Amino acid sequence: MPLRTPAARRAPRRAVALVVAGAAAATLLTGCAPRVPFEPAPSAADPACADVVVRLPDTVADQARRETDAQGTGAWGTPASVLLRCGVEPPGPTTDRCVSVDGVDWVIDETDAPRYRFTTYGRTPAVEVVVDNDVVSGTTAITDLSAAVSVIPAGDGCTAVDDGATDDGATDDGATDDTVVDAG
Repeated sequence: MPLRTPAARRAPRRAVALVVAGAAAATLLTGCAPRVPFEPAPSAADPACADVVVRLPDTVADQARRETDAQGTGAWGTPASVLLRCGVEPPGPTTDRCVSVDGVDWVIDETDAPRYRFTTYGRTPAVEVVVDNDVVSGTTAITDLSAAVSVIPAGDGCTAVDDGATDDGATDDGATDDTVVDAG
C-alpha cells in the first residue's frame, strides 16, 4: 500500500467540506426571500390578532403570501400589493363608504388612491388592509381575507342612510351613500 502524504489525506476532506458548505449556502439563499417590513399596530399582541394571523390564506387576490417582520401582520404579492395589520384603532362612526363582505364590515378610505385602506368596523381589535388597486382588486382582497378576520367578534356594523336623506347623504338620483352609524 503506498503511503499518502498529509496533503493527499486532506484533499478528500477539503472536497467534502466544500460540497457541504456549497449545499448549505444554496439552501440558505433559496430559502431567504426578503421579509416585508412592518410597524406593528398598537394592539398587535391582542390574542384575537393571533387568531386572525393563523387563519390568513396562502394567497390573496392571486398573490402569494410573504413573510413579514412584525406581529399581527400579513403581506401578499411581489412587490407586496396587499398589506394587513391587526390591532389598529377601531374607527368610530363615519360617513366614509362602508361595505359588508361575508359578514365583515369594512370602512373604505380612498384618500390615497389607487392605494385603498380597508378597516374593519365594529370589531375590536380592528384589522386594516391596504391594497394597491393598480395591482389587485380591493374587493377581491377583502373577500379573500374576511373569513380570517371574522374570528374577531362583531359588535356594531354598517348601516345605510335612510332613503329620506337630504344633502347629508342623498345623491341626485335618489340613491344614498353608505355610512357607518354606531348601532350600540
